[in-house]
Amino acid sequence: MATGALLALLAALGPAWAAPRYRPDWASLDSRPLPAWFDRAKVGLFVHWGVFSVPAWGSEWFWWHWRGEHRPDYEQFVQRRYPPGTTYADFAPRFTAHDFEPRQWVRLFQQAGARYVVLTTKHHEGFTNWGSPVSWNWNSLDTGPHRDLVGELGQALRESNIRYGLYHSLLEWFNPLYLADKESGFKTQNFVLEKTMPELYDLVLKYKPDLIWSDGDWEAPDSYWNSTSFLAWLYNDSPVKDTVVVNDRWCNNCSCHHGGYYNCADKYKPGTLPAHKWEMCSSIDKLSWGYRSNMTIAEIMDEASIIEELVQTVSFGGNYLLSVGPTKEGVIVPIFQERLLALGRWLDTNGEAIYESNPWRVQMENSTTTVWYTSKGPVVYAIFLIWPRDSVLELSSPSPSPGTQVSMLGFAGTLKWEKPPGKGLLVTLPDMLPSPLPPQSGWTVKLEGVK
Repeated sequence: MATGALLALLAALGPAWAAPRYRPDWASLDSRPLPAWFDRAKVGLFVHWGVFSVPAWGSEWFWWHWRGEHRPDYEQFVQRRYPPGTTYADFAPRFTAHDFEPRQWVRLFQQAGARYVVLTTKHHEGFTNWGSPVSWNWNSLDTGPHRDLVGELGQALRESNIRYGLYHSLLEWFNPLYLADKESGFKTQNFVLEKTMPELYDLVLKYKPDLIWSDGDWEAPDSYWNSTSFLAWLYNDSPVKDTVVVNDRWCNNCSCHHGGYYNCADKYKPGTLPAHKWEMCSSIDKLSWGYRSNMTIAEIMDEASIIEELVQTVSFGGNYLLSVGPTKEGVIVPIFQERLLALGRWLDTNGEAIYESNPWRVQMENSTTTVWYTSKGPVVYAIFLIWPRDSVLELSSPSPSPGTQVSMLGFAGTLKWEKPPGKGLLVTLPDMLPSPLPPQSGWTVKLEGVK
């Protein structure tokens, strides 16, 4: 009865007892706690898909390199491949997505071990992968696929309980409204009020994303983008106010300073443990985020490189967001699938040391880059990327006790260890590699009862 009376009193008091409301300024917005799911997730996949997937050459910045910078190699490419007078808009009908099967994608993403997926809803080219009400004839419903790509992938991800992130570029290279605002020194805001902000609100209300991955912020201040007003609405009143996570690309001096978690820069590697939650975005194709038909095997990250980036990132407290670029038909090419499946197999064995882990007091062994640490409560994980020649792993950072137990993920039983003359411990690894398959890239020793 007392509990019921208290609840009635709180209800009568109303908003005074509600969660704090955030003001549209960075001091207030930056004080919002990051929803816990993001740090626990650790592993995400990035999907770069748009009209740039049609020329599929150079990178997803194709339009800018061609018509913004007038680079000769891009101009020659178009002259060789397309009829005279071809414009970038002429590529859109060829962006068919004929072979796009969202549930097939999601099965692959699950097998890769992804806990969240981020899709480009609109890159700097301005083409929207959903039926944006303010992008007439430059969206995936009016032309090209004639499908709601954002909605279809979102539904498939929700069915599989994978979190959904939406990438959105604030700027559009060649939008006349944006160019006019830019010409005014960003004193006018016609593009923001009529195009980019209506789209952001539409995305949130229509698809209820778990994450908004903002980009295209670098040319203008937050006062132009109205970033703080949008984020205050997102945190206070939107349908995802309690769960949504955002990055740091909201104005020309926001990166690494304001927003939710920090990206800082593409392929960012801090080198030490940052104080703020961060994410490293990387790409299987080392030269592009979008699909390129002329990529070579030397330009593709191998399995060992992917796992090394993941392990380093998580040891330093970050999340790892790995990009693939589908073809214009909606195919994730086999070389990308193979890399994702290899990552998933590694995580099947070693995921205990990755998902929901925390940085340990030491991130890497004795300043080497071959042994990295994570932890969960009292348990410490040492992930080693090179198998020692004598099958004895030397760890100088953990302090063992008489009750210390050592095991290896994917291998039954405990491992023998001894205390060396100095500090740390020497772990005798199994005589045979734990996998009958070709040697994998990285193994995990689980340490219990160490400090």
